[in-house]
Amino acid sequence: MKLCLQYRQHRRQRHVSDTAQQRVRQISDSLTRAERQLADVILENYPMSGLGSITRLAEKAGVSTPTVARMVQKLGFSGFAEFQAALRDELEAQVSNPIAKRDRWSQSAPQEHLLNRFTDAVMSNIRQTLAHVDPDEFDAVSRLLADENRALFIAGGRITHALSEYLHLHMQVVRKGVHHIRSTSNAWPHALLDLEPDDVVLIYDIRRYENSTLKLAEIAAERGAVTVLVTDQWQSPIARHARYTFEARIEVPSAWDSTVSMMLLTETLIAAVQDLRWEATRDRMDQLEAIFDSTRIFRKFV
Repeated sequence: MKLCLQYRQHRRQRHVSDTAQQRVRQISDSLTRAERQLADVILENYPMSGLGSITRLAEKAGVSTPTVARMVQKLGFSGFAEFQAALRDELEAQVSNPIAKRDRWSQSAPQEHLLNRFTDAVMSNIRQTLAHVDPDEFDAVSRLLADENRALFIAGGRITHALSEYLHLHMQVVRKGVHHIRSTSNAWPHALLDLEPDDVVLIYDIRRYENSTLKLAEIAAERGAVTVLVTDQWQSPIARHARYTFEARIEVPSAWDSTVSMMLLTETLIAAVQDLRWEATRDRMDQLEAIFDSTRIFRKFV
């Protein structure tokens, strides 16, 4: 019993400066399916989502109240009351921040206008996406993408091919050995002829999950490649073949899903890889600019 109390005290001390949101992210890998449902509800409208009764939170997440009680203890709190006290402190800090005070995104449109409703959904998607990104995993993936000893293959689906093309375009500048696989084409198997063990395959796949990208991931796994998956919150079946998976939130008030949070992840990865390889990347950029000048692709105003 004494050992258990000491462990809890140590755990609380270790997390003393962490928000509840950060704690959820830190233990995400150890959560059960029910706890993952609860975590999603907590992060959906954080921190307001946890300020009601324990029964209400459990009902909203579709879990039992004991599951909520176990979850807050996993987060390092002695109970639900201490968990809520932490949320109230965070809310007070947010409200006191003038940057956080706003009535609507577009001042010239009412709150119920699609401009504001859509933007609210996108901002919520971004917050929830970032809350589920493990910084250590993000850094590990950045190092993989920066490693020129590994060829990099990038693929997307019917909707996400635009993201794959965007990443491919930038990675070509940052480093050598970058290949774009158009999984929507029946010629994509040719691209795998040069795939070697430990090469990196980054795949975008959101609902409706595509058979071609799944087969691509299966073949990549058979050949010993390292697969990185960027998917939605429901997780593409490719996840079982991926070493690293990033889950982006994509729901908005539209018949189409939003890929804004996926683009944010993509551009952040580009920036991280560029920083890791800056000296070599700068030389490649200089060479590319010289080629642009010789071809006169872009207008010059000086």
